[in-house]
Amino acid sequence: MINHHFIFSSHFGNFATSFKTQIIQKMAFDLDLIQKVYSELPGKVAATRQLLGKPLTFAEKILYAHSFEKAANAYARGKDYVNFAPDRVAMQDATAQMALLQFMTCGRAKVAVPSSVHCDHLIQAKVGAVADLATANDVNKEVYDFLASISNKYGIGFWKPGAGIIHQVVLENYAFPGGMMIGTDSHTPNAGGLGMIAIGVGGADAVDVMAGLPWELKMPKLIGVKLTGKMNGWTSAKDVILKVAGILTVKGGTGAIVEYFGEGADSLSATGKGTICNMGAEIGATCSLFAYDQKMADYLRGTDRADIAALADGVKEHLRPDAEVYADPAKYYDQLIEINLDELEPYVNGPFTPDLATPISKIAEVATANGWPETVDVALIGSCTNSSYEDISRAASIAEDAMAKGLKAKSEYTITPGSEMVRYTIERDGFLKTFDKMGGVVLANACGPCIGQWARHMDDPNRKNTIVTSFNRNFAKRNDGFASTHAFVASPEIVTAFAISGKLTFNPLKDKLVNDKGEEVMLAEPKGFELPAKGFAVDDAGYQAPAADGSGVQVVVSPDSTRLQLLTPFAPWEGLNLHHMKLLIKAFGKCTTDHISMAGPWLKFRGHLDNISNNMLIGAVNAFNNETNKVKNQLTGEFGEVPATARDYKAHGIGSVVVGDENYGEGSSREHAAMEPRHLGVRAIIVKSFARIHETNLKKQGMLALTFADKADYDKVMEDDSIDILGLTDFKEGTPLSMILHHSDGTVDEIMLNHTYNEQQIGWFKAGGALNVIRAEFSK
Repeated sequence: MINHHFIFSSHFGNFATSFKTQIIQKMAFDLDLIQKVYSELPGKVAATRQLLGKPLTFAEKILYAHSFEKAANAYARGKDYVNFAPDRVAMQDATAQMALLQFMTCGRAKVAVPSSVHCDHLIQAKVGAVADLATANDVNKEVYDFLASISNKYGIGFWKPGAGIIHQVVLENYAFPGGMMIGTDSHTPNAGGLGMIAIGVGGADAVDVMAGLPWELKMPKLIGVKLTGKMNGWTSAKDVILKVAGILTVKGGTGAIVEYFGEGADSLSATGKGTICNMGAEIGATCSLFAYDQKMADYLRGTDRADIAALADGVKEHLRPDAEVYADPAKYYDQLIEINLDELEPYVNGPFTPDLATPISKIAEVATANGWPETVDVALIGSCTNSSYEDISRAASIAEDAMAKGLKAKSEYTITPGSEMVRYTIERDGFLKTFDKMGGVVLANACGPCIGQWARHMDDPNRKNTIVTSFNRNFAKRNDGFASTHAFVASPEIVTAFAISGKLTFNPLKDKLVNDKGEEVMLAEPKGFELPAKGFAVDDAGYQAPAADGSGVQVVVSPDSTRLQLLTPFAPWEGLNLHHMKLLIKAFGKCTTDHISMAGPWLKFRGHLDNISNNMLIGAVNAFNNETNKVKNQLTGEFGEVPATARDYKAHGIGSVVVGDENYGEGSSREHAAMEPRHLGVRAIIVKSFARIHETNLKKQGMLALTFADKADYDKVMEDDSIDILGLTDFKEGTPLSMILHHSDGTVDEIMLNHTYNEQQIGWFKAGGALNVIRAEFSK
């Protein structure tokens, strides 16, 4: 089976010439693999049902079917670590650099499972799609050439800049019901919209799978969300996850798969399901999942994958929960939530956190009470979360209706298509022309403002202001780097209505607007199309297949490069308890991976560990002075930047410790937030609680990821503390460690520290990181 699609045209840029472009007919990727998965699925499901002695949820069917070893006993949810065998790996360009720098050291000639790289993160939104893409191809040429050549060498599919955002491209080309994949981006769960367990991970996890090794994950708990009724009017799929985020909060889904079911779930489009699964990352969920249904079959056929739809139809009963689960869901899920779509109204979430959920009927009241800036400066639609044909067509219908009624946008308005296929199709069908008439600016098919890749034109960076997006994440400084920006998340429909009104307090369900003739008018309810009536179209989707034999391909990294740096293995554990370490920073409050390793302008250093380490924890708030990037250097008594202080301790042979608050490391999957502390001599991260991906990333890099047995002990950590960690010489699963705090006044506190390390993970710690274990395995 030939696993590549398209002709590659010149507007994507001319690099990576070692690839040979071929003009071939489009066909489904990985068809042989999918046929194998489906042929084995009935038997595996039957065996699992017998093993567990009960009916199965859809998630359980996929999980047990992808166990690396055949399960001998039922796995305990939230307790047992399980080795899995994912079907594929996806990487975006920012995280792929470090993942592939690690992979190239492990000794394999080719990836063991289908893998792909997507160039979507490094394109900065500044002027518009054409100019911004040209600039990116020039500025990032070294990185793109590296990614193209290393993909070519190791058998990895490569999607060039401009091809689209990883999650949309995966949904259009790779996702399939009942499959399992991992991706080096926290919004990988987007593929759950096509019934796939898709989990965001760090690069070291991707290396495991690409090397053919088992991938370890604690067996997730299961949260069931029963959807009844059917959406109407202004309500969209986005509002389901905005409401769920309000219910579960940013950590309520941690360690769990959120499985949506019910007639309401079956009524949603596949891309609407994808939106919900995508933003499940904002509640900390391992992933989210919908059962296979007619909507998914329609989408597969609409994206030229009728052969996969036919295969899925043949095993449909195994791609949905068992009937008994539908009949009595509370019996089979660890937590159950019910939402009636008939009664659901649009939501606006934010600012500064994606779980602060406000229904549209209350937004004016809540915004006024909180003093949020009423004027909407910029309204942005699209991104990996909401850039489907359905999303764009519904937003365009609102714009068309507004202009017909004598209204125009009062806010800046941008549109980010999710893929070249979507962009080409919505241009063909006139939607881009509609947005252009309304004054909208079409940005490149890339992440752009959603991840901070936005050169925003701002009159005063300190002015409190409001932006509204259809993106997924809205932490302070996330989109534009300005702490003064109040970012709100809503559906593309509501964002478009806000752009036309120019006010956060506007409720399109009941409020009127005054047009250019002084008349009061109301916006009509949005109308759209799940799939284009004339089908999707594209001249060039931007894909290049790797060489059949990559042994002759050279991957070159200049020793003088500021963007790329070959990796040196981390040192193994010394075999001793850790003594005389210094407190580097005690972080207060929310400390996401954006606080630990900022994106935006720092993205250009994602392939150079030493350079990007200069952003380590510069966004974290120091609990002792309430300032960012200002900590006390215990060797000099002076205050300085966090990375510089860590480097000083490291230069003197002194280890350091980071202390943090609740849900430390929430947000993006970026393993740089774990690799940077490791590189700069931090030995342990001690917090009240961890976000799942970040805890795993720390373990993979040979770090100590520990939690306070008594969360109140966080308060005992003082600015001048010297720290010992004891119990490492007898480090074993289930046995706590202890921390000795030597205070500057001569007093001492002993604190108990919990951990979730198993035997294999303790082995990573002792070896100096999981990659050292892999290297040793392949060097035998």
